[in-house]
Amino acid sequence: MKRNGFVVFSILALMLMLGGNALAQALVYTGDNSVYFTTYYSKANSAGAPDATVRIINDGDTGALLWAAIYVFDDSEELQECCACIVTADGLLSESVNQNLTADPITNRKPTRGVIKVISSGSGDPASPAPFVGLRVWASHVQGTKVTLSPGNPVIPSVAGPFFVTETPAADSNLSATEETLVGQLCLYTEMLSGQPCTCTQEDMDF
Repeated sequence: MKRNGFVVFSILALMLMLGGNALAQALVYTGDNSVYFTTYYSKANSAGAPDATVRIINDGDTGALLWAAIYVFDDSEELQECCACIVTADGLLSESVNQNLTADPITNRKPTRGVIKVISSGSGDPASPAPFVGLRVWASHVQGTKVTLSPGNPVIPSVAGPFFVTETPAADSNLSATEETLVGQLCLYTEMLSGQPCTCTQEDMDF
């Protein structure tokens, strides 16, 4: 009986030895390989409302120097600004929605709400992004309140607050070849027409 138990144990040990490398590789490569992130902004450039912030880190896994290729759309689905901000390994980038991302819109009308897209890129040219894993993105959101003027009237957004700020990770999104080409071309046209990309806060100036 003991001999049978020893044989079974020996077989199991051999199986583990043979499959050890595959198991180790499976454990190593279980990280998040997302390269494309989407979020929203609201109450931007609005009197009395606080500013929102997009925060981006380079997780340092590859040790690579990366760029956050950022594309800012208004609520009419039109690209207003784009830029690529450098993020060093283990670095933190903090971008103000009002002062960095929507300060120089192509329409000259500062948007109050819309969509922000970020590609983790190995290229410093937002018109030609090169998706490369390593960036992680969070964003704060300014939430307004609503008021009712009188019974029976519809509820309308308050223009005076109070305002509340929440923060969430940006959504991991699917970057198709079509989407990658589209945001790059839109960015190129925006740069050609306005010459005013969004601006990048230096890493040592985080807030």
